[in-house]
Amino acid sequence: MLEVTLLGTGGTMPLKNRWLSSCLIKHMGHSILIDCGEGTQIALKHSENKFKPIDIICITHFHADHVSGLPGFLLSMSNEGRTEPVTIIGPSGLKKVIGAICIIAPNLPFELKLLEYPNDISEFDFGDIKITPFSAKHSVVCVGYNFKLKRVGKFDPEKAKKNNVPMKIWGQLQKNETVIYNDIEYRQSMVLGNARKGIKITYCTDSRPTQNIISHATNADLLIYEGMFGDDEKLPRAIETGHSLFSEAAEIAGKADVKKLWLTHYSPSLTEPELYENVAKDIFPDTELGFDGKYEKISFPE
Repeated sequence: MLEVTLLGTGGTMPLKNRWLSSCLIKHMGHSILIDCGEGTQIALKHSENKFKPIDIICITHFHADHVSGLPGFLLSMSNEGRTEPVTIIGPSGLKKVIGAICIIAPNLPFELKLLEYPNDISEFDFGDIKITPFSAKHSVVCVGYNFKLKRVGKFDPEKAKKNNVPMKIWGQLQKNETVIYNDIEYRQSMVLGNARKGIKITYCTDSRPTQNIISHATNADLLIYEGMFGDDEKLPRAIETGHSLFSEAAEIAGKADVKKLWLTHYSPSLTEPELYENVAKDIFPDTELGFDGKYEKISFPE
């Protein structure tokens, strides 16, 4: 199961009832933060989540509304008692940006592990979750992210017997990749069937629609994508600034055959996104408007 919370759904500048875009994904007591604009730490407090369990921070790009909240956020993590390393993933230039940020957030009690895409990583394993950055199309270098939660196969007692696995460790092997018993190593694959369908979340803001985004979002359980503008007449402005319309987000969701679309990253001028909800729903019916604090548990399919 993955728990998803939109901490903020605004782009460019915050409004009274809308913080800047950021998202939290939780799994088994650990958390991943996506983007950290000004006020993200306040939005996290409003959502009643904690700083300390955040192990990974994924940055989409280096515009201020996506990174300017990092100094305060990192200091709040330290004030909450974080001492374990924190991994920050982002596009090329991440190390330079974080180096500058640490000038005003010095002496952190935890190590920052910085991974640039595509220089350092093409994907990153975080426990059972595989994080895969991919290129988006904005006015600066920008990446989206896939988060895939793996699901092992069902326990197969006949397979366990065939592989001479002692019954005493059947339960252990369903939870662990290997078990040593009587000086013999037994592998999880000796007692489980083929891997089952897991959970996939795709997150992408600040981008024009591209085939690459569609390819990476294909069959996602949830696509979180920007809807900077609701009115199709804003298309010239969207092209000029490297953003997307509600209708374009819905078209991506349909072409990628996702289960559900959440719209986020609204323009400050879009004070009532509900007025344009049907623009997206007419194209992709399983569209939902994002709002600050929107939360959902996504469970494995039966």
